[in-house]
Amino acid sequence: MHRNSTTPITFHRPGRFEVAPRVGNLHEAAPDIASLRQVMVNVFFIGDPGGSDWTLVDTGLAGSAGPILREVAKRFGPDARPRNILLTHGHFDHIGAVRTLARHWGVDVFAHPLEMPYLTGRSSYPPPDPTVGGGAMAWSSMLYPKRPIDLAQFIKPLPNDGTVPGLPEWRWFHTPGHAPGHVAFFRERDRALIAGDAFVTTRQESALAVMNQVPELNGPPAYFTPDWNAARESVKHLASLNPEVVATGHGIPLRGERMRQELHELANNFDAIARPTRGRYVQEPALTGVHGVFSVPPRTMLETGIIAAAGALVLAAIVGAVYSRGGKNS
Repeated sequence: MHRNSTTPITFHRPGRFEVAPRVGNLHEAAPDIASLRQVMVNVFFIGDPGGSDWTLVDTGLAGSAGPILREVAKRFGPDARPRNILLTHGHFDHIGAVRTLARHWGVDVFAHPLEMPYLTGRSSYPPPDPTVGGGAMAWSSMLYPKRPIDLAQFIKPLPNDGTVPGLPEWRWFHTPGHAPGHVAFFRERDRALIAGDAFVTTRQESALAVMNQVPELNGPPAYFTPDWNAARESVKHLASLNPEVVATGHGIPLRGERMRQELHELANNFDAIARPTRGRYVQEPALTGVHGVFSVPPRTMLETGIIAAAGALVLAAIVGAVYSRGGKNS
């Protein structure tokens, strides 16, 4: 039986948090909100299962189009087509399948105007910072894709009045810090919040935490956050909404009073809980504008050393492979 927006969802409590139930490959944050995890990042379907009026939020990593289309067929029907695609921001793990899906469905893609330089090929984001600590995900961030994508034929700016195209009950809020044009989506009726990466419900810097998906409230993924003061203010803004359920770009959807308490604690003690103790952007943010990035702080000595060490390892691997091949051919 298909759920609709009046069918209740029963969260379960494996630990201190109320966690969204899993239905097949999805976590259902609300009867008409489901998240699909693609390796390490979530995409969201907004709309009643079996209905024809629905929206996709974010598109996961490269190669995610197939899994997304399979879930769409199961949830909405084999020929289902969304009203549009919404982007919380344009980092590589949120736009991997956007061009394929926009072309397949023939739909518009909406994002904040300050994300346009990174979504129309004009500017790369500020460089990631592998020195922020926390685990393997942070250390490997210097290997993540950095080049902008060109969605000029599909992309449109979100309306200035905060309305969300195709979703009349929802509002969008500008939540910069993790990305210049990062946005979150909120529905007052049930206080449902799709927060993107403004904050997350797993420790995204740690590969072990990502693999196990243990629920915990954290700030934005630190290795890709170039403005910590703006990130702090964004978390405060979202906490002030007192959401009942939160669905984030990384981690499992959570709901309830304990979630709200920890979200307020994160907002009130953001610098102690979320802000790294070291890193390129900790004291000085990257400067961005309508044309993209125009100034970034210099690399720290630690970051320079990490990059040099990584380069030496790559060179050693290449030399070793060459000598190994030469020995086999002699």
